[in-house]
Amino acid sequence: MPLILSGNVASALGTGYDVDNSCRFDGSAARLSRTTGVTTTNTKFTLSFWIKMCDITNHQMIFETYKADGEYLSCGFNLDNAVQPRFYIQEYTGSYIFRKIFTRISRDTSAWSHYCIKYDSTEGESTRLRVYVNGTEDTVTTTANLPSSNATSIISVGTQYIGYSENQSGHYLNAYLAEFVLVEGTDYAPTDFGEFDEDSPTIWKPKDVSGLTFGTNGFYLDFEDSGDLGDDESGNGHDFSETSLSTYDQTTDVPTNNFATFNSLIRVHSSMSLAEGNLKATTGNAYMDNGSNSFFSTIGMTAGKWYWEVKVITAPSTAGLIGVAFDLENFHQRGTSVDAYNLSYTTKGYSYSGAGGIGNDGGGWGVSGESTYTANDIISIALDMDNHKLYAAKNGTWQNSGDPESGATGTGAVSIASGYTYFFGLSDNAGSAVYVYEANFGNPPYSNSSSVADANGYGAFEYSVPSGYLALCSKNLGSDGG
Repeated sequence: MPLILSGNVASALGTGYDVDNSCRFDGSAARLSRTTGVTTTNTKFTLSFWIKMCDITNHQMIFETYKADGEYLSCGFNLDNAVQPRFYIQEYTGSYIFRKIFTRISRDTSAWSHYCIKYDSTEGESTRLRVYVNGTEDTVTTTANLPSSNATSIISVGTQYIGYSENQSGHYLNAYLAEFVLVEGTDYAPTDFGEFDEDSPTIWKPKDVSGLTFGTNGFYLDFEDSGDLGDDESGNGHDFSETSLSTYDQTTDVPTNNFATFNSLIRVHSSMSLAEGNLKATTGNAYMDNGSNSFFSTIGMTAGKWYWEVKVITAPSTAGLIGVAFDLENFHQRGTSVDAYNLSYTTKGYSYSGAGGIGNDGGGWGVSGESTYTANDIISIALDMDNHKLYAAKNGTWQNSGDPESGATGTGAVSIASGYTYFFGLSDNAGSAVYVYEANFGNPPYSNSSSVADANGYGAFEYSVPSGYLALCSKNLGSDGG
């Protein structure tokens, strides 16, 4: 069966309710904001959202209400000394009205999670502020200052931000968000926003929230209008303004269909970086043992037929390598260093080189006749796990008589080793040179001139997906059944 690397998420299941869109925040400048004009506070609110983290190395704000006098309510991820982000929520109005910092360590950048925050200061002290993650209450905290009886919150007073902190001059969010809801005046239960699956009772999945009572100052952002990502669907008209967000920041990577991205946890050199929802890869200005700057997909494949595209941003010359790899824990250059990842110098990877050639170090690397590629070219990779073949195309043309639809190989396809879990990946071996690529697993971080889906209706690709091949997303993993 195909392998998906993720946690408690509904994306591999058929669900009664499908989330259509999310919004991608890239950790630099992107945010949503609205000035409420509200002066009244409230003893009850519920904040609910789905999040897929992209980075776990920075202080990141999810939501903040900020008043001009320096009072604020905020929730987000902060770091401890071990560089492990932990969730917190707090309100400060000269002193802390409440503050909870949880010990939960959020390391998974491949999965969606749901957070439900319930505030009701009319209840008993222990239940006035509660946080649920994927339907289960999180009660383990390092700091827990609870609100006093009937304490009112400034949740809707001042300016509200999503993905940004006015109080701390930044702390931008690097994540995907979906189904973002604020309810004022009601402390809804997490089961009003999600439910455990009947057949897989440890899997938490979304529910339709459109029928909730949002309260006078509540809002519901479903991100379904690409031209107005801050559009409020609660009926209250509390629209948010967008800053540094564009139409392609609307994605179909959602809690009910999780798409592959690059895995930000596999970076062997600090100069390597990811942006745009872990889809824009910069290979870095240093390398180890003949090349180590590689990025790999969060989802691996053991069966079926799979497709992805990569837009070349910086001309890579001979250093560009786009393809697949397996055995990532032991994937290294010529067996000399476990730290040196490179698709061209190993028997554990296969790639299409910017200099032309498809293959690997142990299986005929450098087969002649393939076209070179350069900046603005789009490279397609088709991986046939059933027949153990890899095909490559440049700008829609499959190389050297290879044809993934018919299975014709010519010299434009390469045989791959069987019995392994493969991951899409790319490398450079250019030392101090810095190269940039943008990956499209189905949600491109750039504007396509066309938008072609696979046979199941998933993905938005520049070129036609070969018949029988699919975008690398969780619903396709389930439908393929390989």
